[in-house]
Amino acid sequence: MKVIFLQDVKGQGKAGEVKEVAEGYARNFLLPRKLAVEATEGNLKALRAREEQKRREEAERLQRAKEVAAKLGETTVELYAKAGENGRLFGAVTGKQIAEALEKMGISVDKRKIELDEPIRQAGTVTVPVRLHPEVVATVRVRVLPQT
Repeated sequence: MKVIFLQDVKGQGKAGEVKEVAEGYARNFLLPRKLAVEATEGNLKALRAREEQKRREEAERLQRAKEVAAKLGETTVELYAKAGENGRLFGAVTGKQIAEALEKMGISVDKRKIELDEPIRQAGTVTVPVRLHPEVVATVRVRVLPQT
């Protein structure tokens, strides 16, 4: 019997897959537990429609990420921090502070998307990568100025 898996079933298939399984297994286990539905013409059509919707949403997310990346490429974030004589900061500039500064500029970026290897501890300009999407990595310039 052909079934469409609604959830991942270990050793059988993943959600959204269409597979041939034993009829007894389908009728006695998969169908009653709502792990799968029978692969009728209507169910297959609904599956294709859901997959198409997912593709459109993913393309939309990718497009939005590219637009934000273009904005970030032109942006320089200026942050002020207390510093000693040689420009060494008394604290550090973190991804959270960069995200907050971007938010004030009208660009919403999750702080976890900002990929700082380590916090910025020196005054000056640093290029910071921001992973907006698995395929889109933008860079933003962060200028740390000593506070007067």
